[in-house]
Amino acid sequence: MKFVDLAFFNIKSGKGGDGAVSFRHELYVANGGPNGGDGGKGGDVIFVADEGKSSLLDLKLQKFYSAEDGHKGDIKNMHGRNGKDRIIKVPVGTILYNDETNELLADFTKNEQQEVIAVGGKGGRGNARFANSRNKAPTIFEAGDPGINLNIRAELKVLADVGFVGLPNAGKSTLLRAISNSKPEVADYPFTTINPQLGVSRDKKGRTFTVADLPGLIEGASLGKGLGHEFLRHIERCKIICHVIDMSGNYGTEDVAKNYELIRKELLEYNLNLEKRTEIIVANKIDTEEAKINILYFKENYPDKTIIEVSGLSKINIDQLLLMIGDKLETVKDEPLWYNNIEEDKDFKLYTFETDIKDVKVNNLGNGRWSIEGKDVLKVYQKTPITTHDNLLLFNEKIKNLGAYDILREKGAKRGDIVKIFDLELEWMD
Repeated sequence: MKFVDLAFFNIKSGKGGDGAVSFRHELYVANGGPNGGDGGKGGDVIFVADEGKSSLLDLKLQKFYSAEDGHKGDIKNMHGRNGKDRIIKVPVGTILYNDETNELLADFTKNEQQEVIAVGGKGGRGNARFANSRNKAPTIFEAGDPGINLNIRAELKVLADVGFVGLPNAGKSTLLRAISNSKPEVADYPFTTINPQLGVSRDKKGRTFTVADLPGLIEGASLGKGLGHEFLRHIERCKIICHVIDMSGNYGTEDVAKNYELIRKELLEYNLNLEKRTEIIVANKIDTEEAKINILYFKENYPDKTIIEVSGLSKINIDQLLLMIGDKLETVKDEPLWYNNIEEDKDFKLYTFETDIKDVKVNNLGNGRWSIEGKDVLKVYQKTPITTHDNLLLFNEKIKNLGAYDILREKGAKRGDIVKIFDLELEWMD
């Protein structure tokens, strides 16, 4: 299966069913009252983590996912059937964002974890709900609430305790073979690894952890060059970064310190928070003559770094490397690095209070024509269809309560003017 770790698609929850307008018509029952039932709730869009999935390929191929609409209410106070939920399975390690606002919606870290991302619309009330002493036979009903429409960005970040990064041909895949049961492809050419490879390792103390071999990075990877830029997101999940350096200096520049800085620069340009991650410098291919000289030079430049000399091919110091990783994992702090950074701002408010200010806009279109818009107006428009006389009266009352008619008077609307409310055109009779 092709490995896909980024997908864009659209989801839509179901619309709530409309309430019904109905009256009792049983034989021998005079002046039967209203018995229109409520509409059913629209279906939710639910995401479920599935450890059996390892790619976002399905989400990349299918661009639209929708839940079923709720069914309309019926006679005899029968409620409409709820719409069926839409279940979407994603690999463990998937993160969902609202692609328009970049808001984090869900982070799937456990198998069978469920998250409702788009809630279905509430069903509208039938006319039986509106009967009272003044109106015993109402023809009032409500439309169901609309579903939620979202453009989603899904990112898959592999779940690994340790991530191997470094230049191509630094020996990461060979090292992964040496410390785990993974069998990644190994060859003497750049970009042998084109997908993240996972392995499970165990140290001499019996501690187990997962290790990811990420595709080799090159200069400019954070800007989209080479293969590595497609997989930089995976390093954000790792608790420890093992920076594997070819101490023989055979790839990149001959200056091993410069090679280290090159990759470190790409990581920090991709995500500054990677500076917080625990780092182990793995000086690989230490069994070569060049490496014995380069390691001395490297240690002079970085005397305070945690450095371990190994050879993945000759399996030198492999047990020591595993013990070092195991020890650090016991004390390392696991911090999520993929959340959006919020810069400290004195005027930034964490929450707001609800106010009485309504979102209503009245526009003079000229020639005796007006329009009324706004989020609150849209809610009334969607919830109160004017297909019955009672609903028309209720619709006018709701728009009036929003203050729209007062604004029309202030702006000079005259009797006979046309007022447009979305698709409706009504005559102003004030």
